Amino acid sequence: MDFLIVGAGINGLLLARELANAEPGAEILLLERGECCREASWAGGGIVSPLYPWRYGAPVTALASWAQAFYPQLAMELLEHTGVDPELEQTGLLMLDAEDESQALAWAALNQRSMKKVRPEFFHRQEPGLAIGFTSGLWMPDIANVRNPRLGLALLADLRSRSNVTVREHSPVSEFETAEGQVTGVVARSEGREERFRAGQVILCSGAWSGELAATLNLNLSVEPVKGQMLLYRFPRAPVNGIVLTGGRYLIPRRDGHLLVGSTLEYQGFDKSPTPEANLSLRESAGAMLPLLRSAEPVRQWAGLRPSAPNGVPYIGKLTGYDNFYVNAGQFRNGLVLAPASARLLADILLGREPIIDPTPYQPVPAG
Repeated sequence: MDFLIVGAGINGLLLARELANAEPGAEILLLERGECCREASWAGGGIVSPLYPWRYGAPVTALASWAQAFYPQLAMELLEHTGVDPELEQTGLLMLDAEDESQALAWAALNQRSMKKVRPEFFHRQEPGLAIGFTSGLWMPDIANVRNPRLGLALLADLRSRSNVTVREHSPVSEFETAEGQVTGVVARSEGREERFRAGQVILCSGAWSGELAATLNLNLSVEPVKGQMLLYRFPRAPVNGIVLTGGRYLIPRRDGHLLVGSTLEYQGFDKSPTPEANLSLRESAGAMLPLLRSAEPVRQWAGLRPSAPNGVPYIGKLTGYDNFYVNAGQFRNGLVLAPASARLLADILLGREPIIDPTPYQPVPAG
């Protein structure tokens, strides 16, 4: 095996696709502890932008900018190749009553991003159902959202059509085998028995579980799980035209009338059970933005675990101490927007290509 990827969320699937496109003769294996794209990749909202992009540093902006420009091409290629539409929709994003508008506008001017300050008459024309009382807004017309479960399905269909890519679900990795400064393979449980898989390059793309797996090799990778809970409403037609954001809570319309409401931030380890308290908090936030939701009943509630790294900057690159052990993890709340760029950057590193952006800020920490 040439490349073994541990974890088949959006990051793992996109990395496998990048490698397969660049090296059609390479053998690529993905091992997934559960089902592909059923953790943070499935649970998020799919906004193709950091919620408040000016509050992040330059490393996140660099990844997000590259990925946002690439998403239309990715969605088109996946639809043409698999027949599965990721439903990328450029709906725009309306931020209401942001506390740091001047900082936001300065960031947008510096980074040449489309953003303008708007008054209540504008955003009530844009979203007639909004509650009265919001006094200021920022409008980003270029922001899109992608239907992340469908993106995962499209990527999985794409990879399973390739003879050189193998995807194995329900195969949790329990151990890394090492020799002479290399990770020579992994031990995984598959169909009730232990199996060993060997590979030339091993890549850790295990989301919130990446820190725990790295620790089995005494590597200090500061990735912790942060629970996020969301609600789903269903209407004949989505009651907002675009993404609406205020106070860290958002509404996201889908093409078929679904409306997503998110999300919470909870530091509770690996517990991802939905709670009544979050249900109430999200419903209150949703109703404060869109009064018609006060009398509507959500059709679903769920939770996922985001992989949080310090300052929201993901780890992308080689892990110190091993010649062939790499990581792509820690995107926190920006997993979907950063994923295409994160995968491309790591593929560049693995294949010795000119990197799309400077890889230095994402270099993993040394062994602990």
